[in-house]
Amino acid sequence: MKIKKYTKTHSLRAWEQKFYDYTGERLNWFYLILRLQGSVVPTILPWIFFFSIYSFAIALLYYEKIHITLPKIDGIPNVVLSFNLVLSLLLIFRTNTAYDRFWEGRKLWGNLVNTVRNLTRGIWIIIKEREAAAREEKKAAMRLVVAFAIAVKLHLRRDPMNEELLSLMSVSEYSKLQNTSHPSLEITFWIGEYLQHQYDCQSIDVYQLNALQKLLDELVNILGGCERISKTPMPLSYAIYLRQLVVLYCLTLPVELVSGLTWWTTPVMVFISFFLFGIEEIGSELENPFGHNPNDLPLDVICNTMLCNTEDIIAVNTNSDRFSRKDSKFRL
Repeated sequence: MKIKKYTKTHSLRAWEQKFYDYTGERLNWFYLILRLQGSVVPTILPWIFFFSIYSFAIALLYYEKIHITLPKIDGIPNVVLSFNLVLSLLLIFRTNTAYDRFWEGRKLWGNLVNTVRNLTRGIWIIIKEREAAAREEKKAAMRLVVAFAIAVKLHLRRDPMNEELLSLMSVSEYSKLQNTSHPSLEITFWIGEYLQHQYDCQSIDVYQLNALQKLLDELVNILGGCERISKTPMPLSYAIYLRQLVVLYCLTLPVELVSGLTWWTTPVMVFISFFLFGIEEIGSELENPFGHNPNDLPLDVICNTMLCNTEDIIAVNTNSDRFSRKDSKFRL
């Protein structure tokens, strides 16, 4: 009995925890079912309302002995069944393709988090400090790596460069980004210049330089992968055709159902239109996972994670250096 109780509690907590991880809010399952924010229901509500009125009109005509019949196809009971297979395959293809784009975007940003961590850690550990100002230069370079991630986020969302970047770079660098066509690439150029300068000053050797440059190249590759998703939407003709097919299916279905359901045709059509248009709209929202919609990737949270990780590296190691110096003085 205890095991069953723990499993039920764990399942409920897992449901709430998934929602909390994605939105930062804690709600129980009942409120989640009734929640409209982040749902596709407000978007598809006009279609549901239209087909509820339309199906009611079909039922009313049938009640008044005005019959509307659909053509019969040899070997197929009615024309509605001929839509089922085609529509199901198209909706499956639509949702699978959209989710593949969503998941590919998440993998790219997961790779971005790891690359940022590796590059900032490498800059802090590998590069030697030959003068007093070298540590501040290292901190500035590490913050530029985080600035790259934030610039990628703004670039994918087609937002202008804002004050999120100002705290991670100098005022002159920030003003330069305002006049740059591709701020993310400009930041990688600055980081590359810093690494090359450290090699010229013999703070790193050629092998260390190559290792850090490979991480910088990986940042550019991730940027290109995100741009591939963002700038290659689903073909417009396919999206239009699928929406037309869903509408045509919902227009013909009440005519076929009314003879057996009569007044129940309306609630059945409400459910079916909610199902079909909901799946189609979910596919539409998942196509570009980098936007501001509630169902897009939480890029703000991911960028904040990278910033916190970088600041922790700087703070913890700075404090550890201070303690080690105090200990050495005490031993002397």
